[in-house]
Amino acid sequence: MKRTYSKKIASRIPATCIYALLGMIWLASVSNPVLAARWKARHVVVIGLDGWGSYSVEKAEMPHVKQLMKDGAYTLTKRSVLPSSSAVNWASMFMGAGPELHGYTEWGSKVPELPSRTVDEDGIFPTVFGLLHRAAPEAEIGCIYEWEGIKYVVDTLALSHNCHVAEYESHPEATALRAADYIRQKQPNLCAVIFDEPDHVGHAIGHDTPEYYDKLSYMDSQVGVILDAIREAGMWDDTIIIVTADHGGINQGHGGKTMREMETPFIICGKGIRAGYQDTLSMMQFDCAATLAYIFGLEQPQVWIGRPMTQFFGGKQKR
Repeated sequence: MKRTYSKKIASRIPATCIYALLGMIWLASVSNPVLAARWKARHVVVIGLDGWGSYSVEKAEMPHVKQLMKDGAYTLTKRSVLPSSSAVNWASMFMGAGPELHGYTEWGSKVPELPSRTVDEDGIFPTVFGLLHRAAPEAEIGCIYEWEGIKYVVDTLALSHNCHVAEYESHPEATALRAADYIRQKQPNLCAVIFDEPDHVGHAIGHDTPEYYDKLSYMDSQVGVILDAIREAGMWDDTIIIVTADHGGINQGHGGKTMREMETPFIICGKGIRAGYQDTLSMMQFDCAATLAYIFGLEQPQVWIGRPMTQFFGGKQKR
């Protein structure tokens, strides 16, 4: 009797409703890993400014970035690994370890000069992108970058969206616009947007020059484009935003052992982040990956030496 009654009810349900119900069940099933992982936020957007030294923050006109500092937490004493150059530090930022372990040791490393202590299923030293992809295969993970060298240190096989913006020198706004479109369309769970400035100005004209600060002001406007996209995508209340850098610089270079080359900002703002908190504890470049893993509830590989900066968490998002 019960079976007959169920068939009668089912026969009265339009096919479109059945398809909609099945779709809801499917969406719930792919969301379960996200809920099970107890993520601290559903979305994380990492904005990297190549060659941005902490020494410049006080003097720079960067209203969007400074509002994130006010509304969130930050340190200006995060140290790069050595050498204080690009590939080795972007690698450390996403790989949770230093060059002695991941093996990328030079400014333009495309493959490890030292054998990586271990590699994952994608044949690369474990990255936070790979960890998230394997923990939640349905997660939307993107990386948008200007310098082509980034693709060698982020595990492109783990990315849903891998975008090298080749035209950024002639169209400097292109990267932020690409990132904004991606954020609005896909609402990524993890998105890294890596700019190649202010490093170019630092090399061509010099760090701590009027031109360098002009470039920082422009980069702040590009950060604003990305922040607007997060709001427009309806993600703002469930997003953590990080703004940081690979290294700073001195005169027209970097790679050495001065604090102007080694100290970079780490700014974190959004869901569950303490507001108006300046941290003075030690932070290293590889702690960035550990902090991202902490947000997504990921288990760190044994080979990682980074520590999550848990002191940044425990607050309410400031409106």
